[in-house]
Amino acid sequence: MHKTLLKKINSKNLSVGIFGLGYVGLPLALRFAEKKFEVYGYDVNVNKINKIKRGRSYISQIPNSKIKKYINKNLKVYSDFRSIDQLNVLIFCLPTPIKKNKSPDLSFLGNTLKQIKNKLKKGQIFIHESTSYPGTTEEYFEKIFNEKKFVVGKDCFLIFSPEREDPGNKKFNIKNITKVVSGKTNNCLNVGVKLYEKIVNKVFKAEDLKTAEMSKLMENIYRSVNIALANEMKIIAEKMEIDIWKVIEAAKSKPFGFQPFYPGPGVGGHCIPVDPYILTWKAKQFKMDTKFINLAGTINNSMPNLIAQKTYKVIKRVNKNTKKINVLILGVAFKPNVDDYREAPSQKIIQILIDRYNFNVSYCDPYVPILNKTNLNSHKMKSIKLNYKSFKKYDCVIIVTNHKLFNFDKVKKYSKLIIDTRGIYKNQKSKKIISA
Repeated sequence: MHKTLLKKINSKNLSVGIFGLGYVGLPLALRFAEKKFEVYGYDVNVNKINKIKRGRSYISQIPNSKIKKYINKNLKVYSDFRSIDQLNVLIFCLPTPIKKNKSPDLSFLGNTLKQIKNKLKKGQIFIHESTSYPGTTEEYFEKIFNEKKFVVGKDCFLIFSPEREDPGNKKFNIKNITKVVSGKTNNCLNVGVKLYEKIVNKVFKAEDLKTAEMSKLMENIYRSVNIALANEMKIIAEKMEIDIWKVIEAAKSKPFGFQPFYPGPGVGGHCIPVDPYILTWKAKQFKMDTKFINLAGTINNSMPNLIAQKTYKVIKRVNKNTKKINVLILGVAFKPNVDDYREAPSQKIIQILIDRYNFNVSYCDPYVPILNKTNLNSHKMKSIKLNYKSFKKYDCVIIVTNHKLFNFDKVKKYSKLIIDTRGIYKNQKSKKIISA
């Protein structure tokens, strides 16, 4: 069966199912379709499925034309779990959020497996791509294999290959980002490597499943800790009346031993605010305290509050009456040039400015026309149109997300006061610009 699958992979004579068509699953499905595989996409969100069927994208960096090129040809999408028994490969790109108590929520994976397990058959390849604690892949998949009396490496093949999607990154994509691949057995690893070699330029073979799972957490924790360090250094430098941006420029002139990370209003997305706590939760089972992870999370999570406090203090200095203050948040996505506002620090800033300081808050972000209520922000809002002259009516503009489409010269020209959390004006001196 192992050799038969390898032949099918080489000839691309096999069908690939992608479970979860979000920021990871949809690009992956399109990449497999682009490489001439037969692809089935599954997502319980009916609105997403209907949009794809109409050739429309719900992710800003994926053009409609790319979906139209493959949909109803070698890409079919469903909101229910049909045709599971026809799949040769099942790839799971499902959400793995954390609960309020910071424990991982694997209900999306568990519920999906529960619904499809009776349709599974021998000879299928199972690939887990979602970030979780070391041991997740074996824990969730082998339970089902044991129930069905499948022998891993013989009757079925279990692989973990962590996603490395970076929305909005025009330099790196699925094709040219090295793909870490691991397998439960050597046969599993061989199958996984051969499959991914068909869609990526380079594959890295990890020692085992847990090593690959841990590597993904390592990548995200590395960024979380270093961003937290940059944020803490910014706070210290400000107290000492030192320009942190010039400090970083000087430090990064060193050709070795230093990689620049930059301060900001906090962290967002799924990777940095969420994933580190997955390891924290798992480490507690081994009676370990993840001190660096906890400290980094505390610092990064404190930044929106510090931005809001600074905004209030600055406005109070120039406006005696703070009861009728209008504030504009410029950019609410968690990073530039994307429409993803999951865990974005902008939401916390908005919540604090409205609830604590009673400011009238608006936002402008062409990528995010509607900001829905979330666990971070209870205020549903609609983006104002991007009209720089209208910035005059706001007492303060807070730059939170530095989208390339913003003309920051015009922002400066028409704004009364600017709180710059991204270092946009780091080389400019102006009384109306406050670095934060």
